[in-house]
Amino acid sequence: MQINYNFKGINKTTSTNMMFNYFLALMTFLMFCNSNYAQNENQSKEVEQSKVDGKVTGLRYICVHVLQLEKTLKLYREILGFKLEDAEVLHGPGLEGMLVMKLKANDLTISLSLTAPEFWDTVGPVGNTNHNHFMLKVDNIASIGDKLKEEGYELENEHYARDKYTFFVGPNGEIIGLSGWD
Repeated sequence: MQINYNFKGINKTTSTNMMFNYFLALMTFLMFCNSNYAQNENQSKEVEQSKVDGKVTGLRYICVHVLQLEKTLKLYREILGFKLEDAEVLHGPGLEGMLVMKLKANDLTISLSLTAPEFWDTVGPVGNTNHNHFMLKVDNIASIGDKLKEEGYELENEHYARDKYTFFVGPNGEIIGLSGWD
């Protein structure tokens, strides 16, 4: 290949050849990067998949602890349009006398829990259903619970594998429930 220089710089033939060579070099570089990225991404997915034995499959419900009943019902029913679907009084340690109202708007259900004043002293530890929380559906609660404990999270229900539920406090103070119920 002969390179001819003219007074104004590189001639048209040389310029076209150089552009073509740069284009080939750039395409080769991009293909290499893309191939490397795809390999790293596939390896990362394989590593993540081997670590994850359980995962979140959906939202089971949201529970709000009621402090002001009238204002709460006005907000959720009159302003937001939720309909009362069900209500029940719970019994048991940390739950005695608690009224749980299930409100529904389309496919979303929110539980409003109200502890009777005479049972405020029975309110259980963080994570009990008398605290604001959301409950996530999971496909393998034993695996997820074990991983949470390994990471130092304190689970409210130590029998989570058998009972298929537990609560814990997230890093931001949020109360998260896990449910393995079908």
